[in-house]
Amino acid sequence: QVQLVESGGGLVQAGGSLRLSCAASGTIFSINAMGWYRQAPGKQRELVARITSVGSTNYADSVKARFTISRDNAKNTVYLLMDSLKPEDTAVYYCTADADRSGYWGQGTQVTVSS
Repeated sequence: QVQLVESGGGLVQAGGSLRLSCAASGTIFSINAMGWYRQAPGKQRELVARITSVGSTNYADSVKARFTISRDNAKNTVYLLMDSLKPEDTAVYYCTADADRSGYWGQGTQVTVSS
């Protein structure tokens, strides 16, 4: 089993920055892709950013040039640096990992951007 624990959410003013972290723990043989999804109230969960084990990335159009995903394979940790935050970025952010041929989700961390 793999556990994902997110941290770094909170309240920030529009234009500000936050950095989310997600650490994977447990019995892990290998982690392939890791990523971040978000879900705003009344909306479907959507992909924010994803990074493969070799560092290839993709982003939702709404966050390109503002968010940066990265990972530290030695620490089984993925990060999401969010700059120029907008009120519409307000959501619960979930970490995901494809590990040992299974998918895992974190419990989510709230990000609130005030105008």
